[in-house]
Amino acid sequence: MAHLRDLIRLENAPAFRVPRWADKLISAGIVSGDPDLVRRQKVANLVAYASAINAGNRAISYFFFEFAEFWFAFAFQTTLVICALLTPRLHRIGDNAAAISLILWYMTGIFFTTFMFGLQTQSHAFFVLSGVMIFLFGVENWRLFVFCLVVIVVEMIVVLNYAPEQGVVTDERLLHSMGMQSMLTAVTINAVVIFYALYTLRRTELELRRERARADAMVATVLPDSISARLRAQPERRIADRIDQASILFADLEGFTTAAHIEPPEIVVAYLDDLVRAFDQMREPHGVEKIKTIGDAYMAAGGLRGEGPAGAVAMGRLALAMLAFQEARPPLGARRLRLRIGIHTGPAIAGVIGDTRVAYDIWGDAVNTASRMESHGIAGRIHVSDAFRRAAGDAFEFEERGETEVRGLGRVRTHFLLRER
Repeated sequence: MAHLRDLIRLENAPAFRVPRWADKLISAGIVSGDPDLVRRQKVANLVAYASAINAGNRAISYFFFEFAEFWFAFAFQTTLVICALLTPRLHRIGDNAAAISLILWYMTGIFFTTFMFGLQTQSHAFFVLSGVMIFLFGVENWRLFVFCLVVIVVEMIVVLNYAPEQGVVTDERLLHSMGMQSMLTAVTINAVVIFYALYTLRRTELELRRERARADAMVATVLPDSISARLRAQPERRIADRIDQASILFADLEGFTTAAHIEPPEIVVAYLDDLVRAFDQMREPHGVEKIKTIGDAYMAAGGLRGEGPAGAVAMGRLALAMLAFQEARPPLGARRLRLRIGIHTGPAIAGVIGDTRVAYDIWGDAVNTASRMESHGIAGRIHVSDAFRRAAGDAFEFEERGETEVRGLGRVRTHFLLRER
C-alpha cells in the first residue's frame, strides 16, 4: 500500500523541462489563472516569437540585398516584427485577442509577400500552419477555429490561383533564399508548437497520475482496500455489511494519559506516531483492517471478508506482534508504558458513513465486548473472550482466567492469549 505522506511529497516531472528563463519568456503578458487558457496563450506567444524571427530574417535580407529598391518590403517585415513582439500584450485585452491578431497579420503577410514577390518565394508554405490554430483557440472555441480556417482556405485558393509565379524580384539567389527560409520557418513553427503542446499534455498527465495516486492513498487511509474498490465501482451504492464472525481488537497504553501531561507535546506525539505507524505496518501482512485510533487506543478488525476462524487466527498473531513490539520500546520519559489488548469474536455490522469526512466503522455487541475485554484486561497481556478462543481453535496457547465480572456483560468466561502453538 502506498503511504500518504510519501505521495504528498512526491514530485513527478517530465524527462524534459523548459528552462525557467524560457518559460518566463513564453509566459509574457499572461495574467489568467485558468490553466487551459494559459496553455493556449503560451502557444500564441511561441508562434509570435517564431514569426518575429522569420520576419526579422527577411527584413535583414532586404536591407543588405537592395535596400533602395525593396525598402517597402523592409518596412513591412519590420512592422511584422514589431507586431509579433507586441502580441503578448494583447492577452490583457481578451482571451483570444492575441490569437486573432496573429492570424490577421499572418494572412496579411502571406498575401503581401506572394503577390509582391511571387509564388517562388514559397510564402504560401505558411498555409500549412492552419491546423496549429486549434492550439491557439482550444477545442472549446471550435466555432472560432472553423471560421478562421474557412477564411484562410479562401485566401489560399485566391493566392494559389492568382498570385504571380515571379514578382518584382528577379534575382534567383534571393528567391531561392526566401523560398528555403519560408519552408524552414513553417516546418520549425509547426514542430515547436506540436512539441510544446505534447510537452504540456505530458506534464498534465503526470500531474493527474500523481493526484490520482494521492487520492487513492487518501481513500486507502480511511477505508479498507476491498471497501474502497467497491466505493469506486459503485459510488452511489451504500456500503453496509453484516459480518457473522468478526474479530475485533482494542489496544490501549496503560499510563499514557498521565505521561502525556508530564512530557513535552512533541515527544508525546512522536511516541504515539511511531507506535501507530508500526501497528499499521504490522496489520497488513495479517490481512487485518485498521478501523480507527482514539487517543492512544487502537482499534482493528479481522474476518471482514468472511474468513471466520482464519480472521481470528490472524488477529491473534497481530496481537502477539503488537505486544512484543511495545515491550521492546524505550520508555516515554521516565515511564515504561505497557500495552493492554482485548479481543472478541462475534457478529457485527460494518459500513461507510459520513460525507465530508468519510469513515469505515463497525458496530455491534462484538465491538462492545472487545472493548470490555481491553478495559478489564491487564497491562502487558492479551485478554480474550471465550468466543475468540473457540474461533481460534488450536492455533494458540491460552491461560484461562476464569469467570470475570465485566461491566454491562455480567460474569463471563475469559482467557489470556499466551503464544502461538
